[in-house]
Amino acid sequence: MASALLNTPTFALQPAAEQVALSTNYITNFNFLNQYLPDTYEKEFERYGNRTIASFLRMVGAEMPSNSDQIKWAEQGRLHIKYTNCTSGAAIGSATATFTVADSGVTYIAIRVGQTVMIQNNSTGVFNKAIVTAVPTATTFTVAYYEAAGQAFAVSTQCTVFIYGSEFKKGTNGMVGSLEAEDDIYSNNPIIIKDKYAVNGSDMAQIGWVEVTTENNATGYLWYLKSEHETRLRFEDYLETAMIEAVPAAGGSGAATAGFIGSEGVFYVVNNRGNVWGGGTPTTLVDWDTIVSRLDKQGAIEENALFVNRGLSFDIDNMLATLNGYAASGSSNAASFGLFDNDINMALNLGFTGFRRGYDFYKSDWKYLNDPTMRGGLSNAAATATGTITGLLVPAGSTSVYDQILGKNAKRPFLHVRYRASETEDRRYKTWITGSAGGAQTSDLDAMEVNFLSERCVCTLGANNFVLFRFG
Repeated sequence: MASALLNTPTFALQPAAEQVALSTNYITNFNFLNQYLPDTYEKEFERYGNRTIASFLRMVGAEMPSNSDQIKWAEQGRLHIKYTNCTSGAAIGSATATFTVADSGVTYIAIRVGQTVMIQNNSTGVFNKAIVTAVPTATTFTVAYYEAAGQAFAVSTQCTVFIYGSEFKKGTNGMVGSLEAEDDIYSNNPIIIKDKYAVNGSDMAQIGWVEVTTENNATGYLWYLKSEHETRLRFEDYLETAMIEAVPAAGGSGAATAGFIGSEGVFYVVNNRGNVWGGGTPTTLVDWDTIVSRLDKQGAIEENALFVNRGLSFDIDNMLATLNGYAASGSSNAASFGLFDNDINMALNLGFTGFRRGYDFYKSDWKYLNDPTMRGGLSNAAATATGTITGLLVPAGSTSVYDQILGKNAKRPFLHVRYRASETEDRRYKTWITGSAGGAQTSDLDAMEVNFLSERCVCTLGANNFVLFRFG
């Protein structure tokens, strides 16, 4: 069914910004020869409300300095050992067997003589328990089964093997060999982000008749001040969106050929190392049970924040609302949702800010995913297009990692920004004025140029605990 919300009139995507500051930027439609002078509202009307979209990283992360071109950190590997692509060379019923481990990336197995293992058929679930009697090569091990019936599956059946303990005879030597801790090393590199606003000296002397304002409460009758403040606000938004959307320049790409390296933004990292819900929006408890089950297999972080677009927000609200007894029965009585305690004499609140299903989930609308000039426009144009992102689950709290710069373990938020800085140069947020107007005296250019610069990257620690909600 076609939407009842018409496409025209619609929202404007480019209401004001122009590439250069000219006299045409000023409101000049006065004709004093006209006998009827217009009645004017003195203050500019803020028809789009707060237009900035930056807030996400301020809510979930932190900023800290770094003095290197590359940020590196180590994340813990699994404590216990499990292989999922193991095949036996013995026939069904055999008392002993030699297994070959063919898991991706495994060149040397961590299984030792004397350890006890569980071996399960991946397709049927039939299993054996056995003790390791030999490790002939770097990727093979020999077992003796505890069951009298011997091996419960056929030769070359793909199995999963994990270690659950060990057993040694009386008067024997101890375990042969030891295991080293396994760490995964990750890195990211900062990128330089710049912007500039310029206005010539003559236009700076022009007074407007409308009081202009911006989201950071800057006001005045000088139009160029509004443009300068909006450039600053736009730059601050880019500081966040660049950290969210950045991708590394692939080898052989046009960007790499031109000398650019890119960076690993939040979406890129979670797409590659995190969890991805490919169905757009989970709408039922069964869907959320699937997500909870995946989180159980990861870090099992107790509290998680959901940053979602309007569609996913409504889907969560609708799911929780239908769990109410009154709503499910179709009763005309007022519904009561937990602590909301709604009754017939008050507006029914169907907006939920959080729920618990195995873990605590706190929901927040993410303006970046709703804004029509950003990803909100992409979602509106093709709500179910492959790759359309509807939300992000971010674990709350901090995690311990080995910081290569500090040379020791440190507590870090799961999501935080590192910016370049030293004792003499701080590149977190630089701004300076050049030219010969507006108080600047650095050149003979009859203009004021306001320059902005930052050098930063985002570190997504424990990406396996994040969930990206998207289509496809």
